[in-house]
Amino acid sequence: MRAVIQQRGVLHRAGARGPVQLLRPDPEPQHLLPRDLHSVHSSAVDGHYRRAMKKARLATALLFLLYGTLIGVWTARIPAIKEHLGLTDGLLSLALLALAAGAITGMQVSGALVDRFGTRRVLAPVALVDGVLLVPVALAPDLGTLVVALFAFGVVHGTLNVAMNARGVEIERSWGSPIMSSFHAAYSVGGFLGAAAGGAFAAAEVGPAVTFASVAVILAAVALWAVSVRTRQHPATGVRQDAGRLHGVLLLGGLAFCALIGEGAAADWSTVYVSDSLGGSPALAAGAYAAFFAAMTAGRLAGDPLTARYGPVAVVRAGGLLAAGGLGTALIIGHPVAGVVGFGLLGAGLSTIAPQVFSAAGARNPDRPARAIARAASIGWLGFFAGPVLIGGGATLAGLPAALAIPVVLAAVIVLAARAVAVKPVASPTAAS
Repeated sequence: MRAVIQQRGVLHRAGARGPVQLLRPDPEPQHLLPRDLHSVHSSAVDGHYRRAMKKARLATALLFLLYGTLIGVWTARIPAIKEHLGLTDGLLSLALLALAAGAITGMQVSGALVDRFGTRRVLAPVALVDGVLLVPVALAPDLGTLVVALFAFGVVHGTLNVAMNARGVEIERSWGSPIMSSFHAAYSVGGFLGAAAGGAFAAAEVGPAVTFASVAVILAAVALWAVSVRTRQHPATGVRQDAGRLHGVLLLGGLAFCALIGEGAAADWSTVYVSDSLGGSPALAAGAYAAFFAAMTAGRLAGDPLTARYGPVAVVRAGGLLAAGGLGTALIIGHPVAGVVGFGLLGAGLSTIAPQVFSAAGARNPDRPARAIARAASIGWLGFFAGPVLIGGGATLAGLPAALAIPVVLAAVIVLAARAVAVKPVASPTAAS
């Protein structure tokens, strides 16, 4: 009888040319375990997985919170920076344009980086330095330096936007049910916290540099923990992925553009409309944007269960109808209270559009989710910055009430194009091979 030799789980016969049988002993032959012991083992594995996923979800939500906080505190201190440098409205607009240009540049670069190296490697550095880069903005001695500093901050902030949304798509994919809207709710809460913190520093007559430095230290500590949490991310390819087109991104970006024009219009023109066009009190005027912001946050908190029950297309379509009908009716009524309610309905209606757009962009491009998100986000950001300018130009020509019909019309476009967020995963060449 020939001798039999086993090496590294492969069965050989002495003198044979190759292996006769491949033996891969099961380290945990669960089919041989007692039924109760097998159940305990499965429960332990499932419990560990659920805890890990909850931790990853919390860490990702904190990144969204950090992102919103920085925008909120920056917005609250813009008047102080404008006064310190003696800028006119036009020169301030030029500086803010540098921020937008930097953000869009960062988004375009980061999409390819995240798809190549993975979200964690990109998130770690940008999340840690994002807040720090606001300090040079506050210390800028002139307009030129301010433009450079804002562009640099915009690049990092835009990179963080794409990387954290890509991570959100990864978590949602592993979670097995819609959760993207809750991440964007964390961003909204962060915006409120940042604005409140910036206002508190301003009330205490603390300068922007100290404000930004104080907030940056706290947020860096939070970011350090958040980026240390590992996720079940899509595999980084380690190679460039330039071939092939992105699926559905232009239409998804168009939806984001329409929604973010409405967000930008509410941020810059809601209080002006209620106070100047409708003659509302200062309290009512302030309540217009507060209603928009609160309704948007509440809508995002409700967005995930609604999406799970009715699907993304129905949620986006209903949101567009609510936004168009709410603000459109308020414009027709022309009363200060109606204006406040109308902007609240606009915020509720637009609340779930961006989360569904990013989720769909990542799902429909599984090999290049970050690049798809980057493209859609860039188009959306153009809407956010173009919206106030577009409304301002329309107000000059036809009056502010007529100009505010623009976001109403665009919300109606969202209703018509809602099918774009239907998730249709596309088989990739790598997946097919």
